Amino acid sequence: MRPTNNIDFKSPLLGRGKGEAVVIIDNYDSFTYNLVHAIKKISGLPVDVIRNDELELSDLEKYDKIVLSPGPGLPEEAGFLLDIIREYAPTKSILGVCLGHQAIGEVFGGKLKNMNKVLHGVATPITVTENKTHLFDGLPETFAAGRYHSWIVSSENLPDCFEVTSYDNEGMIMSMQHKQYNVQGVQFHPESVLTPMGERIIENWLKAFPTPPKERF
Repeated sequence: MRPTNNIDFKSPLLGRGKGEAVVIIDNYDSFTYNLVHAIKKISGLPVDVIRNDELELSDLEKYDKIVLSPGPGLPEEAGFLLDIIREYAPTKSILGVCLGHQAIGEVFGGKLKNMNKVLHGVATPITVTENKTHLFDGLPETFAAGRYHSWIVSSENLPDCFEVTSYDNEGMIMSMQHKQYNVQGVQFHPESVLTPMGERIIENWLKAFPTPPKERF
């Protein structure tokens, strides 16, 4: 098992913005409200939901943590999703899930690759790399995760600003983190019932200090 994060929600790690702590950018996906439920259940924190094409970028200034939800299609088709990452990656804690993960990859120069086989509602083993990430604190080195996607962030010519934190059995990137910013993405769905350790992953993200990965250890 990986080391456990002992930070609690009573410590002043959240709420450093000008109001609500967490906002979820809804990319028109039903899993968005699974994320809302999980965050509220784990932390009791207030969670706002804003659709990707129904916002001004300045609306997000008051939040400390931004979740980029799953969704259909490609990142460039998802409203202001890419602009949100460009604007707030240097100053906010961002977690991208599935489409959100792919959007993070694209913003920083990564390429998407269409998979030969579509995975929809399939659980596969995910293996954690040696790169340190608080997301997987307390998890075994290999765990099951639910997947719903036909695109991945390609491992070929992955920008140097990223480090991969987990792979599947075929070597496809399942999670990564930015080396400078507090920006992370997971290709799988931690909010899915097919990811038994998913709530722990979300909890680890919520509890983490709002500092870049290289400064956390």
